[in-house]
Amino acid sequence: MKDASEPSNIVSLSQRLDPSSERGGALLNTVRDIASRRLQLLVNGMFEHVDDALFDLAEKAENNAAQMHYFDGMREVRKRRPAIERQFITYVARGLAEFSSQQRTSPSGVPLPIGSVELTLVADNELEESLAITSMIGKNETRLTRDLFAVNQRLSVIYGGTRVDDAINPVAPAALTQAFRQAMRELSAEMRVKLIIYKLFDRYVLASLDEMYQEINAELINAGVLPQLRHEVQRSGGAPAGGATASEGSANASMPLADDGASNELLQTLRTLFSARRGGMPENLPVGGPLQVPTVNELIGALSVLQSQAATVAPLPPRGPQPTANVLQEVVHLKEQLLSQIGSLRGERPGQVATMDEDTIDLVGMLFEFILEDRNLPTEMQVMLARLQIPYLKAAILDRRLFAHRQHPARRLLDNLADAAKAWSPEADRDHRLHDKIKVIVDALLQEFDDDLGIFDRLNIELQEFQDLSRRRAELAEQRVAESTRGREKLDQARRRAAREILTRIGDHSLPPLIHGILSRAWANYMVLTILRQGDESNEFRDALRFVNDFIASTRPARSLDDRRALRQMLPGIERSLRRGLANVAFQENDIERLLAQLHTYYRHQLGEAVPIAEVQAAEEAATLPIPDNIQPIAESDAEPDPAPIEPQQMEASPELRLVLDLKPGIWLEFVTGGDTIERAKLSWISPMSGRYLFVNRRGLKVADYAPQELANELVKQRARVLESTALFDRALDAIVGRLSQPVTAPAPAP
Repeated sequence: MKDASEPSNIVSLSQRLDPSSERGGALLNTVRDIASRRLQLLVNGMFEHVDDALFDLAEKAENNAAQMHYFDGMREVRKRRPAIERQFITYVARGLAEFSSQQRTSPSGVPLPIGSVELTLVADNELEESLAITSMIGKNETRLTRDLFAVNQRLSVIYGGTRVDDAINPVAPAALTQAFRQAMRELSAEMRVKLIIYKLFDRYVLASLDEMYQEINAELINAGVLPQLRHEVQRSGGAPAGGATASEGSANASMPLADDGASNELLQTLRTLFSARRGGMPENLPVGGPLQVPTVNELIGALSVLQSQAATVAPLPPRGPQPTANVLQEVVHLKEQLLSQIGSLRGERPGQVATMDEDTIDLVGMLFEFILEDRNLPTEMQVMLARLQIPYLKAAILDRRLFAHRQHPARRLLDNLADAAKAWSPEADRDHRLHDKIKVIVDALLQEFDDDLGIFDRLNIELQEFQDLSRRRAELAEQRVAESTRGREKLDQARRRAAREILTRIGDHSLPPLIHGILSRAWANYMVLTILRQGDESNEFRDALRFVNDFIASTRPARSLDDRRALRQMLPGIERSLRRGLANVAFQENDIERLLAQLHTYYRHQLGEAVPIAEVQAAEEAATLPIPDNIQPIAESDAEPDPAPIEPQQMEASPELRLVLDLKPGIWLEFVTGGDTIERAKLSWISPMSGRYLFVNRRGLKVADYAPQELANELVKQRARVLESTALFDRALDAIVGRLSQPVTAPAPAP
């Protein structure tokens, strides 16, 4: 018999509602009512604390001016508070309405967090505001993962089965924070005051969202939407030793790992290969017979001792290959050190460990051998990451799933450390921020990791926040570099077009220096700016070309009466065009008058009037033209055609060129920039006009730009190398499988 308390109409993921349907709309109205009621109370409570916070800051202000800013902010907040609260609730309601109508856009025009859309040039204040907001969103999305995941899943059902995540959920921290940011446009206060209000919004609104999500989930469960939804990780093995569990705060802790099958298959392959190397010894038995082997607790205890010793030893500075070779020896001999340490703890040294433990020790050892040989990592980073071998061996023994699950916290941390380290170079890290951050994380694992695997999640979040902040700073600089490069290319293209038009029209004409100087410098400059401002299809550009034709025609000898009459008719138009064009390119009025005076003298001579020869010669002398020195004359080289498209036969002949043409923005390369100096740079932008590749370092600053053929030549000469984009762990496991698959070389017989 059916329990009366059980929902009468259960909705599963396979039964997807239409948000425009009566029931779907009613459920979304329920969500909207809960959100509006709770958020109204929360934001109202937040503003009750604004006065006190600003007053306290005013009392502690370093000077009178700062104090007045806080008092002014208090007055402005009191005045604008009702409008801000009203706008905030309106934007949230509008976001839910747009969600209900399946409009997959940012609600109510609220800008998405920096990083989710193309970053535009923003003022420092706006960037500071964006960074503060992004930090708030990230922190709360992580904290609220459990309840927010359940809301997302249930909204997915209401949303017609389309996946809903934190980015499009209208009541997620991102949407709510951006709605509040939009509402804060009502407040004309200093940024320091706004940042205080954002902190209070974080403390009193975002910090209380868990209760709102729990109420939403409860209402949707009562309505029969996914009542049996579970949040726990789907485990494929036993719980880790020592009581360690996967962190529920992880973004992936609420769902099964999609790649378990492939990863488990790879792990089984590795075990089979290790077993084949040992001649097929049964698993979990010691190599050499049933001797007493160390227990897991003994292994963890011995590793903890070795870890504390490693934490007190600073890594050698990498000067040449020798330090790396020394570290490699330490990696290879860790098993011996471990057995010796167990011997010290138990009073007798075991001859070996259990087969499964030996597999794990060997696998971790080969992982860190790969790190020390990985050309994707700078030498300094190889040495630093190699210090993590003991913590990672301990983690692998505590939780055998480390090598089976791509989303294992320890595995993700090492992948993210390697990805950050890939972009490191001394030139790009002059302030040592990245170097020091990686060192802090390595030191934290060595000094603090006991048996709680949650430390990997915590450090991963810390690294991610650092990377997000660095990325946003770099994106701003990167955007400026791209805009500057784009502007320069447009200028070069316009200059080539102007040069071609002028030089083609001059052709074989032998122009007087005066006329040639005006065309190749002053008028060429005007044509370039006309192309940039109005385009080469505009009436202004056609008028500029008409002037070039008339100006050149005016130099023909006027021997007959008809010739002189035609020239006189042309001159007023030439003068008007020249005045207007030169004024548009910021020529000074007195310079324009001097130039026209020289032309008047020239044309009087052309018309047969009596002009002293000295004046004619002076007028025709180009060196005396009143044209600014920064306006360089066009030359034959300026008229070179735009880059020709690459032909298929060129690609066939050059595999390096094919590789270059396959590169996508975001890929990293290593360049030898001079001598032994090595720089790492990311492909930031490919010009749609010239096809050139723009490279920037991790700070977003330009390193180089190449035409495709130039970059291919750098690859051929080994002055450039494409870095791997595949995650470190995946590459390492592939390399280990390849290494274990090779036949074992028998030792040479003793003489």
